[in-house]
Amino acid sequence: MPVRPASVDELVTRAQKLSGRTLEELATAAGVPTPTSLNRSKGWVGQLLEWHLGASAGSKPEQDFPELGVELKTLPITAAGKPLESTFVCIAPLTGIAGMQWAASNVCNKLSCVLWVPVEASPTIPLAKRRIATPFLWSPSNEQAKLLRQDWEELMEMIALGEIESVTAHHGEVLQLRPKAANGSALTPAIGRNGQIIQTRPRGFYLRSHFTHSLLKAFFGI
Repeated sequence: MPVRPASVDELVTRAQKLSGRTLEELATAAGVPTPTSLNRSKGWVGQLLEWHLGASAGSKPEQDFPELGVELKTLPITAAGKPLESTFVCIAPLTGIAGMQWAASNVCNKLSCVLWVPVEASPTIPLAKRRIATPFLWSPSNEQAKLLRQDWEELMEMIALGEIESVTAHHGEVLQLRPKAANGSALTPAIGRNGQIIQTRPRGFYLRSHFTHSLLKAFFGI
């Protein structure tokens, strides 16, 4: 595995050198097979990029490059340059959240500085032949940070008030809360309507695709 980058500039340079290369080329260089599809290989593209870029955090609740303060996010895009789906940020805490503030939240930490790596994801292109587009570094503007914070505070208030089962993907302007689990039988403790502990499906915070599309348009000058 490549050594960890010593600086943000080194990380960005390393990422940009992947631009234009196919997933098959990257997999061969990493010594791993390329799956025929991602149906049973969720996260494979992200893990492949983590290997090439020297990421260290893995599934820990911290940034992928904690020593640099940078999070790595892949962004599957269509031929027209539009994100195909919303972007997972992190698992949402459903208990023990009294007094939790935005500035100390995992969402704020993860999104404080992100290295976005757009990847071709059109279903008409075989997985092995999909290419890496130009990666870019992003930190939220004041207006973007305000929107993220407002959504996070609204969603966390609903969780704290025991309304987790009432939260839908329609809540939140740029940030949404959705079930996040390998299967529907996975359950985790949460706060119920009367303050009691209930069992519910784990939830994750996701960035809406129209938000990540706006980042792509701003970076590429569209």
